[in-house]
Amino acid sequence: MSEQTYSSMRTAMVESQLRTSDVDDQRVIAVMARVPREDYVPAERRAMTYIDRPIPLSGGRALNAPLVTGRLLKEAQVDAGDKVLLIGAATGYSTAPLAEMGAQVTAVEEEGGPEIAVPGVTLVRGALAAGAPDGAPYDILFIDGAVEEVPAALVQQLADGARVVTGIIDRGVTRLCAGRMVGGALGLSSLADIEMVALPGFGAAKTFTF
Repeated sequence: MSEQTYSSMRTAMVESQLRTSDVDDQRVIAVMARVPREDYVPAERRAMTYIDRPIPLSGGRALNAPLVTGRLLKEAQVDAGDKVLLIGAATGYSTAPLAEMGAQVTAVEEEGGPEIAVPGVTLVRGALAAGAPDGAPYDILFIDGAVEEVPAALVQQLADGARVVTGIIDRGVTRLCAGRMVGGALGLSSLADIEMVALPGFGAAKTFTF
């Protein structure tokens, strides 16, 4: 496909997926209209770049639909200079709008995960649930997918007042959630049921009743 074709598809995505689904932050609209998502999609999947569903990647991973990225960006309330810990970078697509919005992004992706090359973004390879403690404390925790729970290891890397956006898996349903760190504790609120890719390595601790 030509660059013009992708540009037209990007415009259609903004109008039909974002503006109609509560993504009303004009900074988010503008940055997602600029960032060429196709550059972050494997060549064999590029025809799917702007569809409203996750895009399968290698190793059982997937790239979230554009609407998920838009909602996460909106709820993150990114300010220039914010230190962002992004968990589950996949191909790096979500790092690009964050960086364009002026954030200092540290992105964590598993060993052997997709190749990522985004200018100005620090890439850390390792377990997603371990985060990147060397860069702490962070102003925003941006979990680019759904997890059963936010592990203490990530919470401990956040500044007081830090904003958190994530998907939470609750009885098989993925929910968009957002919250803040206050007094060393994380409080999350459920905002919407939305299809999000599940990230590996975030199983909730098992409890037993007798």
